[in-house]
Amino acid sequence: MTADEGTGEAGEARGSAEAERARRLAAWTGARRKLSDGPADGTLAGRLARLAEEGAEVYGLDGGPDLYGNGIVADLEERTAAVLGTEAAAFFPTGTMAQQVALRCWAGRTGNPVVALHPMAHPERHERGAPARLSGLSTVHPTTEPRTPTADEVRELDEPFGTLMLELPLREAGFVLPTWDELVAVTEAARERDAVVHFDGARLWECAPHFGRTLPEIAALADSVYVSFYKSLGGLSGAALAGPADLVREARAWRHRYGGQVFQQWPAALSALVGLERELPRLPGYVAHAEVVAAALREGLAEAGERWFRIHPAEPHTHQFQVWLPYDADVLTEAGVRQAEEDGTVLFRVWEAPGTPGPPGTAVAEVTVGAPGLRWDARDVRDALYGFLARVPDRG
Repeated sequence: MTADEGTGEAGEARGSAEAERARRLAAWTGARRKLSDGPADGTLAGRLARLAEEGAEVYGLDGGPDLYGNGIVADLEERTAAVLGTEAAAFFPTGTMAQQVALRCWAGRTGNPVVALHPMAHPERHERGAPARLSGLSTVHPTTEPRTPTADEVRELDEPFGTLMLELPLREAGFVLPTWDELVAVTEAARERDAVVHFDGARLWECAPHFGRTLPEIAALADSVYVSFYKSLGGLSGAALAGPADLVREARAWRHRYGGQVFQQWPAALSALVGLERELPRLPGYVAHAEVVAAALREGLAEAGERWFRIHPAEPHTHQFQVWLPYDADVLTEAGVRQAEEDGTVLFRVWEAPGTPGPPGTAVAEVTVGAPGLRWDARDVRDALYGFLARVPDRG
């Protein structure tokens, strides 16, 4: 094979993958019925119009845009700190940057560059080793079990660590959360080891119903908290690091060094304010309805005679959970796309081979219940499930 031939084949493969991605997005966007709106659904024109309409309801649009973090961005930071009950908050263009800066700052303050965290946590799975490469940090794992570490596991770590980082909920394990008492105990165990506690709260917004506590009560257990503005609140992008004022002040300096001092960020900031005002109060309803959806899927899969399946957690801890089925991931994704194209219904989106231990030959999908899903009752869920399964070949 010549170099040109290889390049040509690679180009064709990329073109095919892009065409398939466009097909999926068109199917999901055009569907009449879905459990949630996807982050990439819709057109540019439609999303701009929606941002202008919803933004005008939560923020005055007659003023000028932000410049290097003033104006609407500063207002968003104040609003975020108030919602979380912290002294201050700093806006970051990405959560990856926010957390790396937080961990770097804590390492400098504690004098210990070791971070205790779960091997499924975002820095370990999705950041290309950035904490070690950029900040010289190293990591230890209190547990490899698909759950938050226990207090005893933190106490029994056989080497010192400066920061305990807890992802709430732990997405890769199925959006799972500890109980409130377990969370209190594990943070206390970290402080017994003279460590600080940082919450990866990308999805912290929807944790309050499970814990039966307010967001300020949850955030108060940690020395710093990162939150995302797009994962649950529907913003365009962006994150915040919240905590003591002196830590946030230091984090802003590192944000500049890391290239996060962006000239204008008003679209992201405006969409985040919309999320705080509109979506945040609705999240408890989504969490409650996720239990209805999960139960209907469990009943429907049993009625359909599926030889093996898993709903995890059995009762969702947040408005997101996993569904496992014993089929090829690409086959199941295609069945869902066809259902969207042919019936205008989106029940499942992308299926993947499990990243956590599970039976061979299985695939897992993440289910998110948002505002559109509140219109689905248990019968609607089961009917959509039967339509999906009918498009899965070679069931039996």
